[in-house]
Amino acid sequence: MERFERGQKNREIAATPRVSERSVERWRRQWRERGKAGVLSKGSPGCSRLSDPQIARLEQELERGPLVHGWADQRLTLHGSRR
Repeated sequence: MERFERGQKNREIAATPRVSERSVERWRRQWRERGKAGVLSKGSPGCSRLSDPQIARLEQELERGPLVHGWADQRLTLHGSRR
């Protein structure tokens, strides 16, 4: 938002977080129309929200580490190599 207020160009803004100029244009339009509320993240629309017990279980499983879950090494990535 500060960058919009300073008048930075969409191209300059898009270069830093590596997003498209089109996304920055959309954010700027939402900022003009609705202010800060227009550009605040609403989260991923496709993600379901976990319950407290589910979050606790996830934390336990993450603590156990990737090897226990069949991964070839200790790296936790979305693109890791499985056995």
